[in-house]
Amino acid sequence: MTVTGRVDIVGGGPGALDLMTVRAWRLLARADVVVMDRLGPTDIDELLGPGVEIIDVGKHPGHHPVPQDEINAILVARARDGMRVVRLKGGDPFVFGRGGEEVAACRAAGVPVEVVPGVTSAVAVPEAAGIPVTHRGLSSGFHVVNGQAELTPSTLAALADDAVTTVVLMGVSALPRLIAAALRAGAKPERPVAIVESGHTPSQRTTRTTLGAAVTAAAIAGVRNPAVIVIGEVAREGLLDGLALVSGASVDRQAG
Repeated sequence: MTVTGRVDIVGGGPGALDLMTVRAWRLLARADVVVMDRLGPTDIDELLGPGVEIIDVGKHPGHHPVPQDEINAILVARARDGMRVVRLKGGDPFVFGRGGEEVAACRAAGVPVEVVPGVTSAVAVPEAAGIPVTHRGLSSGFHVVNGQAELTPSTLAALADDAVTTVVLMGVSALPRLIAAALRAGAKPERPVAIVESGHTPSQRTTRTTLGAAVTAAAIAGVRNPAVIVIGEVAREGLLDGLALVSGASVDRQAG
């Protein structure tokens, strides 16, 4: 079968349209079909041509209405029909985005496919709250983990290492388990924690706390997904302006 269409798997970044790449904008403008996730940019109508088909395959924690195999099949089928398909994903397609699986499915079907990088929320969302994931003299590296996955020895070692920042994606529901494991692994209860909700949106909010108080602080603040959890010295309140850590928890809101 001759395939005349193609698939571009595009990283949409954390949600703001102007944080997407120029290439992402160009591909959306030329698309016949856009297959969209729940996270990432959703107000893309102004970028699309007339008559573009939009297919929502968004997943929620614990609820995947369109299984990954079906998403793969949609991409392949539309491309085989001669369409230019944009698979628009939140963040970067290769950072917990299952983009590799979609590339493999397209290649196995003989469908031309390329990947467009996106700004990953693992860096961009902490950044929006003024938190650098690395900082000279405090953090020489960062470890990114899927909060829904089982904790590995490398993650436990990162959580207990004062020189490493641990960034947790999709981890709100797993926070009690994560905190308990970190403390058992030797992490200090006073280690700073920041939970940044809805980064780069008008409803962005940051909850500052410590490892020992994080579960209670998150419950009091009513923390909800989407959120990025940052554990490490870089999450210390006032790091970039020299202010001291406020004990317990505080909540900062970003006005719209």
